[in-house]
Amino acid sequence: MSVELPEGYEPSDKEEFMCDQHLEYFRRKLVGWKQSIINDSRETLSHLQEDSLKEPDIADRASAETDWSVELRTRDRQRKLVMKIDAAINRIEHKEYGYCEVSGEPISLKRLEARPIATMTIESQEMHENYEKVHRDS
Repeated sequence: MSVELPEGYEPSDKEEFMCDQHLEYFRRKLVGWKQSIINDSRETLSHLQEDSLKEPDIADRASAETDWSVELRTRDRQRKLVMKIDAAINRIEHKEYGYCEVSGEPISLKRLEARPIATMTIESQEMHENYEKVHRDS
């Protein structure tokens, strides 16, 4: 489903919600975001392979290993983010993107612009977070 978009196109509330242009816009945004994460991960892997155990001083090596550990945790979070991006792209392909998985209501374009992997409206997200907070403390 490749739709031509005018240069500088941004989804508008004046258009039909999740029309082909909206879907293509968010698909491109998600694909670009995913590619950026993958590129960063490749750079991290390359950096870790080049720099492993280059530090002769034990204190410097310990510091470097701590840095690597932080970097690897960041990459793990990004791996999970890539899975969410893939799920959003899948929803676009099935024309299910942009609708709340709880209420079925449209998710605002502003919210999708800020968080293109969103699966709930702000209201549903807030209810979900409040529910988790109450039941986590139990």
